[in-house]
Amino acid sequence: MTQIGEAALAAFIGLAGGIAVGSGMVAFLVVLDIIPRLVQITHTHKQIHTYEAAVVAGSLAFTWIDLSEVHFHLFPLSASLFGMFAGCFVGMLAAALTEIINVLPILAKRVGMGSYMILLLMAMIFGKVAGSIFEWLFY
Repeated sequence: MTQIGEAALAAFIGLAGGIAVGSGMVAFLVVLDIIPRLVQITHTHKQIHTYEAAVVAGSLAFTWIDLSEVHFHLFPLSASLFGMFAGCFVGMLAAALTEIINVLPILAKRVGMGSYMILLLMAMIFGKVAGSIFEWLFY
């Protein structure tokens, strides 16, 4: 395979992976109603656009940081502050997921794949395993 073919294949795989992860994250946020639920709990209905902008800005910023060669030399206190905010985000996602656990069946029914639920789950599992093995072996 030529260098151009390898670059095109890598670009295609990267684009497909990005679309899959991005659409999964959007579906996850939409199905779980994370932003409206957060607004409801905190009684900050006037700032709903701020929450939405923060999610989009955070996604774009950390995607850029991940793809670039930016390194942050943080002192321990700032690193622990960053870890606290990351932990809050993961905790909110976990709490939303436990609050509404039927994300995959709803998504499968809306897409019209209700009868293929086992195959959908197996594809997700094998895709995650294959992606992890690929990253471990080549990166």
